[in-house]
Amino acid sequence: MTTSAIAVGTDGTPTSEAAVRWAAAEAACRGLPLRIVYAYGDARDTAEHLLAGAVLDAAVRQAQAAAADVAVSAEAVCGEPTPVLLDLDDVDLIVLGHRGRGGFLSLLLGSVGRQVATHARVPVVVVRGRADTARGPVVAGLDGSETDDGVLDGAFAAAARYGCPLVVLRTHTPPTPLWVGDIPTADDGVPALDTVARNRLQQQLAPWRVAYPEVDAEAVVSPDDVSAVLVAVSHNARLVVVGHPGHGPVVDALVGSTGLHLLHHAGCPVLVAPRPAVASLASAHGHAEG
Repeated sequence: MTTSAIAVGTDGTPTSEAAVRWAAAEAACRGLPLRIVYAYGDARDTAEHLLAGAVLDAAVRQAQAAAADVAVSAEAVCGEPTPVLLDLDDVDLIVLGHRGRGGFLSLLLGSVGRQVATHARVPVVVVRGRADTARGPVVAGLDGSETDDGVLDGAFAAAARYGCPLVVLRTHTPPTPLWVGDIPTADDGVPALDTVARNRLQQQLAPWRVAYPEVDAEAVVSPDDVSAVLVAVSHNARLVVVGHPGHGPVVDALVGSTGLHLLHHAGCPVLVAPRPAVASLASAHGHAEG
């Protein structure tokens, strides 16, 4: 039987080294082996082979120092980063640094990363922010799109593993104020609409709270800019979880037209959840029964 693993891309830069350390700690937390992957372009280039070996040897040492009990393997793969990552078999998670010098250069900050996060069958984590992320809550950003179940699946599971609280953030757009002449009128429906949004979020979380009774989940509804809110809370969080690209304002804040604000400024690792599997919530209920 094939064992799943956590995969981490490396290119020897400080940010990819941070990703290796984070991935090793996560592998220890999940009880999974770690695969360290280096992508290179020319199989005939001796210098490329030497560099790959040196980078991978250093990465293995870093992983073993971060999590001595984790089984670590290393592989150099000839190919472009996107297909190399997407073709990895038997991995539960792909981990990357937020910047690099090549190979995995800024994967989630450009078109290559958008393809990876959109098409990966598993969650993708971008490691950035402070070195110590073993404190604070997990934060989930919802936008009412089809990705919400995948986000909640990843966020509740992470909070359960870490034994930490979960903050579930849902943004909503307040109604446009009514105007009479030059004077804006008070809209008596605004507080009621806020209450409706909160109630809907509580209802959305209800089955997940049943599935993960050990997780203290706080529901927060905010009318503020989603990227600014997520960046603000990320500085006191251990992980931010959002949906995959192209399906709502939360993800647009991550990799869309707002300028990659979250990944440029987040204070902790960011997990991009894949399109949710049909059985994800059923799996979560299995967790509650086990």
